[in-house]
Formats: sequence, C-alpha cells, structure tokens
Amino acid sequence: MNEAILVMDFGGQYKELIARSVRSSGVYSRIVPGTIGADGIKALRKELKPIGLILSGGPDSVYDDASIKCDKKIFSLGIPVLGICYGMQLMCHSLGGEVKQGSFGEYGKVKVRPVDGGRPFKALMSHRDSVTRPPKGFRVTAYSDRHIAAFECVEKKLYGLQYHPESAHTEGGEDIIRRFLYDVCLAKGDYRLDEFIESEILQIRKEAGRGERVLLALSGGVDSSVAAALLSRAIPGQLTCVFVDHGFMRKNEGDEIERVFSAFDLDFIRVNAQKRFLARLKGIVDPEQKRKIIGREFIRVFEEEAKKLKNIPFLAQGTIYPDIVESGGTSGAVIKSHHNVGGMPAAISFSKVIEPLSSLFKDEVRVVGRKLGLPGALVERQPFPGPGLAIRIMGEVTAPRLEILRQADAIVREEIDKLKRGPDQYFAVLTDTLSVGVKGDARSYGPVIAVRAVFTTDFMTCEYAHLPHRVLSKISARITGELEGICRIVYDITRKPPATVEWE
Repeated sequence: MNEAILVMDFGGQYKELIARSVRSSGVYSRIVPGTIGADGIKALRKELKPIGLILSGGPDSVYDDASIKCDKKIFSLGIPVLGICYGMQLMCHSLGGEVKQGSFGEYGKVKVRPVDGGRPFKALMSHRDSVTRPPKGFRVTAYSDRHIAAFECVEKKLYGLQYHPESAHTEGGEDIIRRFLYDVCLAKGDYRLDEFIESEILQIRKEAGRGERVLLALSGGVDSSVAAALLSRAIPGQLTCVFVDHGFMRKNEGDEIERVFSAFDLDFIRVNAQKRFLARLKGIVDPEQKRKIIGREFIRVFEEEAKKLKNIPFLAQGTIYPDIVESGGTSGAVIKSHHNVGGMPAAISFSKVIEPLSSLFKDEVRVVGRKLGLPGALVERQPFPGPGLAIRIMGEVTAPRLEILRQADAIVREEIDKLKRGPDQYFAVLTDTLSVGVKGDARSYGPVIAVRAVFTTDFMTCEYAHLPHRVLSKISARITGELEGICRIVYDITRKPPATVEWE
C-alpha cells in the first residue's frame, strides 16, 4: 500500500502543481475535494496510507458564509497538515485565529523574511486576505513586507504558508515541499513509475479478463500511444486500436498516424469520419458544446466499430489526471470539458471504460512511454487536443476555415521547428475577429490568426516563449503571403494561469 499525500482542493489554480511537486519528490499524491472530511480521509485508508494533508489555495474568503470550508476534525487526526495560501487562512480561521482583508494585496514575486534570521527569499504570492492573528499555540515563522507569510504549530505538525512553494517562481520551493514530506511526514519516498507499470498491468488484466477484446481510442498523441503500449503488454492479442479521423487533424497528420501505427504489432483500424463530424458542428460556436459534441460522436463511432468487430465489450482511453481535474473531477469546478471525460455521453454500449493512465500527469506519461520502449519522437510529441483544430477555430467550424487554419498551423510549426531549442508547444489559432488590411493595393478584410508558443514542464502552468523577432516576422510574412484573405497576425504573450494553453 503506497503512502500518500492528499491534496485537498479548495478551487486553487495550482492544485495540480502541488500534486505533481509531491510526486516528483518520490511520494504519491492524490487530489481530493476540500470537503472530504475526517471520516472520508479515514475511509481512504483501505487503499492508501495518508501520511500528510496539503490544503490548496482558492478564490474564496474564509470569513464569507458561502466559502468552501473544511472539517475541523482533520486537524486532530494526527496527520501533518500544510496549508498553502487559502489553505493557510482556512487553517487559521478553523482553529480560532483571525483572517482579514488587507489594505494591500500581494501578487507576483514578494520578498519573504524568516524570523529566525535565515536568508530572505522571493516567493510567489497571490492574495488579498491575510492572517492577522495566528491561532493559539502557533508561532509566526516568516513575514513579507506587509503580512504574515508563514506560521507553525510544531507540536501538532500544522504548518501554513501564505506563498506558493509549488511554483517555480518561489526560490527553494522544491526544498520546502521536500522538508514537509520527509522531515515532517516522515515519507519513505516509495513512489516509483516502474511499480506503476507492474501494478497497472495486473489491474488491466483484472479489468479486461482473459481473452476479452479491448477497443482503444487511438488519437496518435502521447497519451493514447502510451496507453496502447501499456495495454498491448498487459493483454497481448486482445487489443484493437481504432483511429477516428474526424477531419480536424493537422496537415497530413492522419496519414502519418496510420503509417506509424500500421507498423506496430497490433490491430489498427482507421475510420474516415470527416463529413460526419463537420455536419455535427454546423452552427455551433460555443467551445464547451464543441467538445461535448465531438466527445459524444467519438463514442458513437467507437460503438459502431465495436459492433462490427463482434461487440467488443471494453473501451480504453488515454485519459490522464489533468483531464479529469480540469473537467471538474475533483472539485466540480470545470475549466474545460475534455472530450474523453466531460464530453462523454452518459449512456454508452461498452460495459466498461479502461483508463490505465488516469492517475498520471503528462510528464509521468512520457516517462512510462520511454520505459515501455516507445520511440523518442512519439513520446516527446507535443500535445494535440482530441477535438483537434475544431477548438483552435473561434466560432463555427467549416471546411474553408479548417483549411485556412491547417495551412497557417503548418507554417507556424515549420518555422519554429527550425530553432535549435524550440518551445514545448506551438500552434496557430483562427480567431473570430475580422481585421482590415491592404493586399495588392486593394482593401482586404479577413480573420486574424493568433500564434501561441509556450515553455512548460507540466502543461498545468506555462510561460510564453520569447520567440526571436526574425521567426515571428517570417511566420507573419508567410501566412499573409501564402493565405488569401489573411492580413493580420498576433502573438499570444499570456502565461498559464490566468490563460490556458489552448484558446478554447
């Protein structure tokens, strides 16, 4: 039984980053609702060994009646607790301390000064409320220029940080997380992805049974490719991979996927359903509707293929942990419905859905892929959303608009691919904004193309890539010169958060 840190979710934007930081330190983590309560934590002991709790940040004010609260009994379980941002304020409020709205908020990098004379350091802050009086038995361990930055009750192993140690913008943040895990929670550090592969193979065999066929929804992306490798190792001879070409792929991508996976030792089927998907999206402009329609249609195609193949009972997907979290799977707060989670219809003909990667983050999926022997070019492929170019088109998806974006995206990728060290993800977006221009001494009026390029280690946060101006200039010149009706290109310089990597 793995020891585990439970990350209690209060709606904070960095909860996934907290969970990933814990795992990268060798300890398993799981995100659970902030309202889980002491009894819910005790119930988890049947499958996990909770050795610590981390209370995430959140957008609420703890003194508001409508804010998310936690069960006060969690602080008496004898399990160490670390509260971060809202989590610190909630700990304070729950245990009799005082939290107020300050005259000044703190946002961005703020200098933190330990009271024991330690070296001051810069940490990421994002708060307006602050602790003004710690609970009885707590001592303040650090201040910023304006607020209490940290407190602790060593006797009860309760700790609070107003800043975000899980962020790369906090100096020494990883060490702070590790000290909580190993010095306070006494973690053994027994989380290993080798063990994950072994245990998941056993779980797949248990779920699929002996001799039962499994249909894998294969997109050709990293997640579904690693899922294919894991399933084929677990249940050789039982797996059929179905690639549904919905018509929203990048230039030549459908043919490339077919060429790569047709060479693998597995049953591969390509279903050309371009007209069908495009018809379903006629008149649809809302991105959530697009995702859900595409998700439902995917399932219907898979059901039809399973029926042709003598009613395959099991559907497998490359769903990963951030898909579930962003679709509202831990707190109910939907950032965007992933087509394979929030977009799935309630009723499906498959008796079971198998998702072998649903507990992993993107970087962990890549590690598993390498351990399973997948080629580096496949494992390191940049993410591409299941709904494809349909959610990189703002507004209605039509065949002409798809072709414009497909050509623009190819240009963006061709030019950025020439860099010695390129960003982790880069693509074009067809916006629904029209802009006037001049082409050939005549007035032009057409859609604006946006270019997005980011650096990230986890795809839960990102920084925009500072692309050389010569590259941006070349992209702009090629798109406006090669695509009729396009006369304006913009570059997205927003980080995540507040934005997401994708535009829809």
